[in-house]
Amino acid sequence: MGKPTGFLEFNRELPKKREIKERIKDYHEVDGAIDEAIAGKQAARCMDCGTPFCHHGCPLGNIIPEFNDAVYHGNWKLAYEILTSTNNFPEFTGRICPAPCETSCVLSINKPAVTIEYLEKSIIEKAFENGYVVPLKSINRTGKKIAIVGSGPSGLAAAAQLNKAGHTVTVFERADEVGGLLRYGIPDFKLDKQIVERRIRLMADEGVIFKTNAEVGVTISVDFLREEFDAILLCGGSTVPRHLPIPGNNLSGIHAAMDFLTQQNKRVAGKAITSPEIWATGKNVIVIGGGDTGSDCVGTSIRHGAKSVTQIEILPKPPAERTESMPWPGWPTILRTSTSHEEGCAREWTILTKEFLSDSEGRLHALKIADAVWSGNSFTEKPGSEREIPCELALLAMGFLHPQHSGLLEQLGVDFDERGNVKCTNYQTSVDGVFSAGDMRRGQSLVVWAISEGREAARAIDLHLMGVSSLEAKEKGVLNIS
Repeated sequence: MGKPTGFLEFNRELPKKREIKERIKDYHEVDGAIDEAIAGKQAARCMDCGTPFCHHGCPLGNIIPEFNDAVYHGNWKLAYEILTSTNNFPEFTGRICPAPCETSCVLSINKPAVTIEYLEKSIIEKAFENGYVVPLKSINRTGKKIAIVGSGPSGLAAAAQLNKAGHTVTVFERADEVGGLLRYGIPDFKLDKQIVERRIRLMADEGVIFKTNAEVGVTISVDFLREEFDAILLCGGSTVPRHLPIPGNNLSGIHAAMDFLTQQNKRVAGKAITSPEIWATGKNVIVIGGGDTGSDCVGTSIRHGAKSVTQIEILPKPPAERTESMPWPGWPTILRTSTSHEEGCAREWTILTKEFLSDSEGRLHALKIADAVWSGNSFTEKPGSEREIPCELALLAMGFLHPQHSGLLEQLGVDFDERGNVKCTNYQTSVDGVFSAGDMRRGQSLVVWAISEGREAARAIDLHLMGVSSLEAKEKGVLNIS
């Protein structure tokens, strides 16, 4: 804990974000600089709660009260060591995690939770600033070689852990840059790509080998991986988007959210766009889907200079606070407003999209929608609610179905579960020596879950190859080391 009376003395506080009128003109991070004084006060709010339910809420099992106490006492080095014992990339989770740990914070029963996510970001940035983050050079190599397919957060976490265990790790990425979703999915105003590059350079210095423009199953054969490596870990993500099977869905002006976001990330990086460019400038933009990806489309469209931006969702509007059906310490389905929403976006719920309408030249110009009436888990259309709304750009942000089956997965011959994800037992697929982790295994989820998956899969591979493992295992919220 921090200060015994800290939760009584200090209210929840975060540094001010950049002004909206300033930040919508660029793609720099919305959040301001770390404020050490604010971090100290917020760490002081951590209670002597007896049972820290934040451990349960965090998919990584982060040892939160202990690093809060270290921050309160100004011991940033100790805080860094505690945090990174369970989390390989706090610079990512400290920026883009929805912080399930905070909804499980005991203080949040009747007060705003401790700012755990901000404290993670503060710790890692102070660690980089103070020179605590250095490459781990003294690694005793085992002689085992491991191929990781996919360089998103699960692949990177697994690579870091397996490299630490002494194995030689090669990460294959089909894109031109390493990072997966972190690189080409999350906007720069949420996660500056210099932060990703900083970590990749560190991992490369530690001995991890990265191969880009390397699509296994296309440019690199599956047989090559089977012959050259002792184990293969599949971390390709859940990449097949959910489409909207309604009339007009083939019109010009309708795009998958990730195509839109990936293009913008490439523009910010100064890269050429080889596919037809997608711009929101001067258009009425409708984002279909109420999640984080949809929110990212909102913020990007605003920066493009859209005429209007509306985000619609078929589900009912969530309540502002917990209800009896969402008791603490579980994750509550409540209304969440992102920084992108704050920048100027209309939000509508229980909206059924019925048809995409074209102009005389075959381009999208409107959506035909209606109100949905929910009863339990099903809905009906509200009679007389059908109407048209102007739309020249529709962005589909309705989630993902499963990983791409063609190519790598079909060539390997792995089994799939009922949802189309790679079926595993203790992270091992139906093919001997082939493992899987992250969204490819569990379905689309959070970055923090992907990191957890990568760490757990790394331990499973280490045990498979060596019989024992020095890598940490998280079981039921407790860190176990064997």
